[in-house]
Amino acid sequence: MATTQAANLVEKAIGHDNTATVHTDISNYNNEYGVETGEKIQAAVWQGKNSVGIVEMPKPRVVDSADAIVRVTGSTVCGSDLHLYHGVIPQLQKGDVLGHECCGVIESVGPDSKKYKPGQRVVVSFPIACGTCKRCAAQLYSQCENTNENSITNAMYGKRTAGIFGYSHFTGGFAGGQAEYLRVPYGDVNLLPIPDDVPDEKALYLSDVIGTSWHCVVDTGVNKGDTVAVWGAGPIGQMAVEFAFYHGAQRVFVVDGGEGGWRLDYVKGKVPRVETVDFSKLPRGESVSAHLRKITDHGVDVCLECVGGEYAKGWVHFFEQMVGAETDTSEIVNEMITAVRPFGRVGITGVYAGFTNHFNIGALMQTGVRLIGNGQAPVQKYWEDLMRLIQKGEIDPLHMVSHRFRLEDIGRVYELFNQRDGGVQKVYLETRHSAPAAKEGPQLTQL
Repeated sequence: MATTQAANLVEKAIGHDNTATVHTDISNYNNEYGVETGEKIQAAVWQGKNSVGIVEMPKPRVVDSADAIVRVTGSTVCGSDLHLYHGVIPQLQKGDVLGHECCGVIESVGPDSKKYKPGQRVVVSFPIACGTCKRCAAQLYSQCENTNENSITNAMYGKRTAGIFGYSHFTGGFAGGQAEYLRVPYGDVNLLPIPDDVPDEKALYLSDVIGTSWHCVVDTGVNKGDTVAVWGAGPIGQMAVEFAFYHGAQRVFVVDGGEGGWRLDYVKGKVPRVETVDFSKLPRGESVSAHLRKITDHGVDVCLECVGGEYAKGWVHFFEQMVGAETDTSEIVNEMITAVRPFGRVGITGVYAGFTNHFNIGALMQTGVRLIGNGQAPVQKYWEDLMRLIQKGEIDPLHMVSHRFRLEDIGRVYELFNQRDGGVQKVYLETRHSAPAAKEGPQLTQL
């Protein structure tokens, strides 16, 4: 569904106009702390539906006193970036800089920076937190009350959510990290130091995918001995599989298929204990829910949604999304509700932006299913502990990294992700500032 259709549906639902206060803007970099140098950088921007390209723009500089400017040495493309690519996230504008996962080296900081100095290697968190509000004090950083002033978001969800780098004006209008430099508000809160013994290729993914997968598992409540089913064999789903086993799950299934069916083999190659379900190869008339009930002795204890609400499997939802009658399909959530055992737990980590139709609320209520919206993950809550697990070798983010590309090739990289073929699972995007590829990671692929 087009961006304008999604925005109109939101307006109609909440009785609100399409105006929003944007916390910051990529063109507003000059103030008393910034130094005008005239230097230009390359950045990936949204150019319209299914179009991303590289443009030249002014180098960011310190705007607020707690800012940090990061020289980006690595970024990536997330599955949720495809929702932007397709134009289904409200208030995405042509020219917006994309990317919410990156790492780099601090180039400069504002006068109120207390923790960091230029020259330090750091990871950037994808949610932007102030560190001082009530939500941040409770470590709910992704629900910060001060970094997203968008009025539609606030009215639609009934509460504040944090700003997010590179994810439209719906989440604050912050420029993203698929660029050579990034301005990071509240740097003391939203940066994590990278130890010398951890290469960028492992540290980068603490921006989002590692913390998000971990949060999905612990927030939904995977316990020792559980049987778990994960929908989606992409990077988030793959790491959720690994973390479910890490937290004591006895059996873990991963569900995918169709054009993305190759990912089942990819995950199986990295996590041999996982059992795979290809929905496109099930017997005619057999649903994923029925198949999972058939091959487990009591049903699934926990279901984890790692796909998102954009992908319709049936014609009804396909056409409803086409005409703007809903923003998200309920099909996968309904599958999980009917697959999980009575009083089981269903966690939603895949991105859902707005409203859905044909939701099986009766099954939810009648069978006592616990439906848990995991929210955008408060990665800052977990990332210090997760970094230590990476250092000890208990977590290896490189399990999901299939390719290394150049930032300049970002348009083609988005195309590969969108096609869901070619064996591209998770990528590392290098910039002109990157160190040579780590020996344990993929080497550069020329496009």
